[in-house]
Amino acid sequence: MECTVSWTGKTGTQSGMGFLAETGSGHTLMMDGAPDAAKPENGGKNLAPRPLETVLAGTGGCTAYDVVLILKRGRHDVQGCSVKLSAERAETDPKVFTKINMHFTVTGKGIPASAVERAIAMSHDKYCSASIMLAKTAEITTSFDLVDI
Repeated sequence: MECTVSWTGKTGTQSGMGFLAETGSGHTLMMDGAPDAAKPENGGKNLAPRPLETVLAGTGGCTAYDVVLILKRGRHDVQGCSVKLSAERAETDPKVFTKINMHFTVTGKGIPASAVERAIAMSHDKYCSASIMLAKTAEITTSFDLVDI
């Protein structure tokens, strides 16, 4: 796996903290830093997600992918899946994630709650590389709602 991240540099007379990531699969992703009121030249322009927000988003994508795939392989009629991640960070540098809650909403027809619970556990314990990696610094909790349609 590869990714090249490049600073977007100065635009006119202003310097920013924007970055363009180019992935090995041929996609691009913009990232930007938070504005810094005390030192505007060191801050971003709030034009894109923060780099650590993309880590959290990628983790959500990784685990949701697993949950949907596990439910589909179990021949369950899954029609929707979302996961809301809420994270806390350390107060001092490095400001790693210390707590992450993943709340899933799974929509489908006749899916047993036990199947959703199992899929989430399998992702958390075995398949989701991103959440397993983040679990080295963060306490990860999960919960879910099941919507029968």
